[in-house]
Parts: sequence; C-alpha cells; structure tokens
Amino acid sequence: MTDEYINRKLYDSITDFDESHEAREYFYRVMDSVTGRQRPDGSPETVREKILRVYALLFCEDTGVAEGQPAGVDDVADTADRLYIGSMGYDPKHWYRMRHHFSVIDDDNYDRFAALVISDLKAGPLHDAAVNDGEMLVVGELDPLHMTAEERRTQKLRKVGTSGEGIV
Repeated sequence: MTDEYINRKLYDSITDFDESHEAREYFYRVMDSVTGRQRPDGSPETVREKILRVYALLFCEDTGVAEGQPAGVDDVADTADRLYIGSMGYDPKHWYRMRHHFSVIDDDNYDRFAALVISDLKAGPLHDAAVNDGEMLVVGELDPLHMTAEERRTQKLRKVGTSGEGIV
C-alpha cells in the first residue's frame, strides 16, 4: 500500500506545499495514511513513519538512530546538509536542501523534508535524472558547511541510487 502513495504526486504536493492549500491537504492525508504494516506495539504504521524509517536507514547511520526506527527531528536536521545532487558543490544547484528552500529544519517540517527526499528518489526529478542521466544523490561527511574547500573536495562520499521499487 505504501508504494502507491510515494509517487510523483506526493513529491509535487511537497514542492507546492507553501503555495497551495490542496497540496498541504494531500500531503497530510498521505502522510497519515496507514501502510498495512504493524508497529511492534501492534498499532498500524503510517506512511510518515515508513518514510522516516527509510530516511534513517539511508542517511542516519551515524546519528544514533536504532536500526529499524524512524528518524527524528535532530536526525533529519543533522543529515540534511550532507545531501548533494550529482556532485559536491557549494551552491543551490548541488546542495539538496538549498535547492528546495528548506532554510530551517524543525518540528514543523522535518517529516516533509524526509518525504521530499524519499519521494524524489522514488518518483521525482532525481529519480528521472538517475534513470536518464546517471545523476545520483550523494551523501557527504558530517558538517560539510564547516569544511574548507579542500576538505569538501576530498571528503568520503556515498551515492544513493534508485533501484526503482527498492526505495520504499
């Protein structure tokens, strides 16, 4: 059931979130939908929890999130500046968070940022670029904002690809 919700329409609702009441309604409706899976306590898992769990798996390996647990506000905020599109760069073209105008990541939008990344990998322009141009999301080391230009050039990077059905 989750896969049907994590699609281009979800991606578009997030990019149109600030301009459209309908986009906000769609986003919240999808995020509060159930996936068909149960949490360990037996309650139904929501799409929001699934997305945050996948985000934690892909990007939060060094933030202390326990395996299989969803990313929290701090986890998303601490990793958002490590995501580059295609290659490292100190400009909005390459820096994922800057490109999508998330100036602050907090309690109000951390789930929206995580959903943007996951839906983009699954069905957005980043997915299309990976399939058509070989461009991928690149994850850099901790705190690239405070690295020197040389440190950024030589940092250890990890590519996150889109294997079609494998993201969510």
